[in-house]
Amino acid sequence: MGPVDAALEPVPETTVCPGCGAVLVVVPGLASTHPGASPSCAGLFAVTVRGLREDADQDARTASLLQLASDAYDAQHLRDGDQAGAAVRLCLWLERDVDPSRAAGLADRVDAAAPRLTTRPHRWTTTVADLAADLDVVDLPALVRSWADAVWTDWAPAHPALRSAAGTALTS
Repeated sequence: MGPVDAALEPVPETTVCPGCGAVLVVVPGLASTHPGASPSCAGLFAVTVRGLREDADQDARTASLLQLASDAYDAQHLRDGDQAGAAVRLCLWLERDVDPSRAAGLADRVDAAAPRLTTRPHRWTTTVADLAADLDVVDLPALVRSWADAVWTDWAPAHPALRSAAGTALTS
């Protein structure tokens, strides 16, 4: 295809995810499956972690990695005023060394303790789009851990409330 032919190609329609801010191509007919996320973003997350979902039942480490990815995604796609249970689980994993599967098992206590945050970070360091773009050069476990760290760091203004909720969830 020459330069003239390329200029005639239609430019794909894009959308900005309301949760993470990733600019993604609109996939016609894709339904939104996650509150706070665009359909394209939720679809990209599902495709990115599909292998983890397929292997999670057979391997505890894979199940933990899937839970960590889910918590990072959920924490990044909270709507203002939602309970921040996923961000509390990130705190438990990253600051309290609680395995993500165990943190998920504390769901009732985490949900009871999780604050309702009135504002989310205005900018995210890393999104699922960054993960997907780097999959061909970095392995998924390293990407997920790095992403979870970045999401937790981006929540820095809310750390005191999230740490308090994590402590309550562990001791209640």
